[in-house]
Amino acid sequence: MIGGPQNSSQTHPHFTSLPDLAARPAGGAVVWANDDLFAERENLITARPAEFRPATFGHKGQIYDGWETRRRRDAGPDDHDSAIVRLGTPAIIAGVVVDTAWFTGNYPPEISVEATFAEGYPGAEDLAHRTRWTTIVTRASVNGDTRNPFEVSSSRRWTHVRLSIYPDGGVARLRVHGQGLLDPRLVDGIPLDLAALDNGARVTACSNMFYSSPNNLLLPGTAHTMGDGWETSRRRDSGHDWVQVQLAGQGVLTMAELDTSYFVGNAPGSARVMGRDDGGDWFELLPRTDLQPDTRHRLPLSSQRPVTDARLEVYPDGGMARLRLFGRLTDTGLLRVADKWAAAA
Repeated sequence: MIGGPQNSSQTHPHFTSLPDLAARPAGGAVVWANDDLFAERENLITARPAEFRPATFGHKGQIYDGWETRRRRDAGPDDHDSAIVRLGTPAIIAGVVVDTAWFTGNYPPEISVEATFAEGYPGAEDLAHRTRWTTIVTRASVNGDTRNPFEVSSSRRWTHVRLSIYPDGGVARLRVHGQGLLDPRLVDGIPLDLAALDNGARVTACSNMFYSSPNNLLLPGTAHTMGDGWETSRRRDSGHDWVQVQLAGQGVLTMAELDTSYFVGNAPGSARVMGRDDGGDWFELLPRTDLQPDTRHRLPLSSQRPVTDARLEVYPDGGMARLRLFGRLTDTGLLRVADKWAAAA
């Protein structure tokens, strides 16, 4: 079911271009850990990279920006510590990164990762002690102070992952990259944001991501800083930047929200939204429209043509906090969503 670890000297595997569905901004949460005496389990899903301040001590020792358990004594070969993370949305997982940044003498020598699909909202004790788990990353060695990536080759859908460390130690971040899935039971006839990450939309192409990832555009909630959005470098030519999104399913769009919050001196001057259906020709959904800095622009769309993909074009460059594309799935779109959900069971 799984692939082996990637050496840290190699280029990052392709799966890391997919969004991190365990991260707090994507709706992830650490729901259980058997131990986090030295450093809190919640640090595992912090979006920003781990930080370290030398000689910063608390009552329990050096303060680490990660999850750290106490030292096990008389541990057997299979004794270990574990933490459970709920993903922001049901997803097909393409790979995980076990990041041991700043843990040098206290990282775990080995790790494994399991996953489960849980209906509804089970409690932590049910997940920890009464849930069946499937291994997606077999027990493997990791290095300290390193981003340790592991590809996952499973086509099933999952809602939770369990990271186990052998026998104990510290992990700074757990990244779970993948493709969100839309539950067809929740959306029949209901208007929704077809560009939302947690509805199964994803970025498929982008002209420029110099300052920040275009995946941020599709995150739930509002941005809290400029760094929470997508920002390009400054253009010195006559072109413009763009980002392409595969929608949650085929639908008819009724409104676009172009949010430039926190982009004050670097918002795009204008933007246009294009659409296409199943790889056909692009057509205009929103004509080129002037934008204001630090503003949520809610703009009606009048086209009744179904679309499966959208392209946001910004002129000439700049930053956008969020992209929302509201509409309804077509009958064909709902059927495809249901087929995809069933195929990942």
